Amino acid sequence: MDYFGQNNSQMNTTTPTDNLTYVYSTVRCIQMTMAMLSIVGAGSIIGYAIYTKLVKKPEVLPLFLLSLTDLLLALSWMVGGLLFTQNCDSYNICYNLHIVEQTLYMASFFYTLHYVWVLYAGLSRKYHRRLNGQPAENPARARSCRCLTPVLSCLLPLMLTVPVFVAGNMFHCYTNFTQPYRCLLMHTGAVYLTSYMTTEVTACLVIQKYCMAIFLATFLFTFIAIMTLMCKACSLYKRVVTSQGFFGDHHWATLRLLKRRMLLYPSAFFFCWGPAILLASMMLVKPDIIEGRVGVFLYILQAFTSASQGLLNCLVYGWTQQYFRSLRSRTVCDANTQTPLLRSQKPNYAALRSAASLTNFV
Repeated sequence: MDYFGQNNSQMNTTTPTDNLTYVYSTVRCIQMTMAMLSIVGAGSIIGYAIYTKLVKKPEVLPLFLLSLTDLLLALSWMVGGLLFTQNCDSYNICYNLHIVEQTLYMASFFYTLHYVWVLYAGLSRKYHRRLNGQPAENPARARSCRCLTPVLSCLLPLMLTVPVFVAGNMFHCYTNFTQPYRCLLMHTGAVYLTSYMTTEVTACLVIQKYCMAIFLATFLFTFIAIMTLMCKACSLYKRVVTSQGFFGDHHWATLRLLKRRMLLYPSAFFFCWGPAILLASMMLVKPDIIEGRVGVFLYILQAFTSASQGLLNCLVYGWTQQYFRSLRSRTVCDANTQTPLLRSQKPNYAALRSAASLTNFV
């Protein structure tokens, strides 16, 4: 995501002006602070899931994987801030660190989508079970899909970023990666200016364009998919209630909750990555725009939002969810208070629950 293509020994660069020094120092402080909060937030979800031994539950595993990715991403941003502080002279470290970061935040995109998809799939299964007494899909097929999707969410970003790692190191795109801001977040190469082009510089520029293109494409795909799934969830709940021929006050309250979630999930996702998307789009279309105050503003704003993803995700997808908080007490209740006869009758009683219970998945 950085301006990798302009970091070559055969090209002239311009050092950052004195009035930008405070910008990089500010970004470092913001980046490390928000990364620390994200580590705490993502770590709380991971620790809770492990402590309660609920990691393998289908409803918890997607959130656990998303939090684990957010934790690794926050750690990588913390390392970048520390390398800035220590003024590291190994320029290839920062270059490859940014490749690792890009892999992680693309993986977080897919794991966010996977989490929302699991919520919608659970809602759909309950709807079809309530409608005709059986799930809409084959259980064996559903299990294989649940196992395959998390693996693909990790492998696909790796496959997309391997060419960047191989080609970037082959053409030594990090040779002049010597400025003090080299390890901070992404898009830090906007101040590099090209005096003339060479074969290696051209190759590095292609790599840089490719990085921004896959970043924008994965974001757009994830954002549209989340919006689509949440709209389908709202429509599905309406069908559940209307099929029963009654729409009471508690149903309206549940529908309002679904609509709030429909706005909250994509809004939180866009809040985290909106500034980065605007910055990447402007760099791809017209890089000159971000060399002034607009670029500085978006760069600082990006430090607040992108680095806070772990914290925001743990709140939006984790601790604000009543279903997630109640899993532990529900497990204890089932283990300690129910007799074998009651447990055997549990599926029959579950079929009699009200339609409002569908929102446990959203």
